[in-house]
Amino acid sequence: MKAILYTQYGSPDVLQFKDVEKPTPKDNEVLVQIQAASANALDWHFMRAAPFLARLENGLFKPKETRLGADFAGRVAAVGSRVTAFKPGDEVFGSNFGRGLGAFAEYLCVSEDVLTLKPAQVSFETAAAAPTAALTALQGLRDKGQLQAGQKVLINGASGGVGTFAVQIAKAFGAEVTGVCSTRNVDMVRSIGADHVIDYTQEDFTNNGQQYDLIYCAVGNRSISDYMRALKPQGVCIIAGFTSLRLMFEHMIMGPRRSKAGGQRLEPSGTVSPNKADLDFVQKLLETGKINSIIEKCYPLSETAEAIRHLETGRVSGKVVIEVGN
Repeated sequence: MKAILYTQYGSPDVLQFKDVEKPTPKDNEVLVQIQAASANALDWHFMRAAPFLARLENGLFKPKETRLGADFAGRVAAVGSRVTAFKPGDEVFGSNFGRGLGAFAEYLCVSEDVLTLKPAQVSFETAAAAPTAALTALQGLRDKGQLQAGQKVLINGASGGVGTFAVQIAKAFGAEVTGVCSTRNVDMVRSIGADHVIDYTQEDFTNNGQQYDLIYCAVGNRSISDYMRALKPQGVCIIAGFTSLRLMFEHMIMGPRRSKAGGQRLEPSGTVSPNKADLDFVQKLLETGKINSIIEKCYPLSETAEAIRHLETGRVSGKVVIEVGN
């Protein structure tokens, strides 16, 4: 089968489109014939070993895990003897993040607990774009942010992969949502449900006098003082990204220290944790039309390097998808 491999850290030029052995499922695994996969920031972070801490997980001098791609959608090709939830022919999607990645390939063996059934009316591309980004937004808003209906919620980075899902999930929970994005994405962010949209080239959400119950920042590009100025006295800010190492360490270390008991709270969202219950929740949101994947561009598997190169620009509206099947 064809797959994307990398044997050294570096730019997208290190990615190789090669023939590899087709995997065979173990007793508790499902073999998925992949139709589509999606690229996430985690792919280029692993590829470049940036920040440097990534090397502690995947090898100091060269990658131990030589495959990329967490999110996928496809058809079940075979199942192990102990698999009960799926059968050959089922259309599924899921995330293999934390389990070895490998979705940039024609086939992938995964545990059944990282899969859920794809809604019939949802395309493989739409399903593949959802898992990591939607789960990151869901777990940050619901679990860390304790999102409640009727709250005023601001999504900073509302036009990106995680941000587009955060806007839609916050609306599905009954919040009043303000999205922050650039001029070219204002109409798109409004179209996915934002009640208000702030063009950051024209207005600074931290200095306009508005305050929010919950700020979900998908980009991590503001200081702690900025966030707290835009929060209500008991508001919560959850940060799911970073634009510099300085801000990353400020948010991770100083954010919790500056949080006040019974008052404002600021903390990183933490690493996304794919699990069956949350994947099923995302499936229902897709099935009922409460969320949809915003896909900027699709690339064939052979052009995965170009897809990652495009993603690294930081100017993608929504998601980048890799088309694998026919």
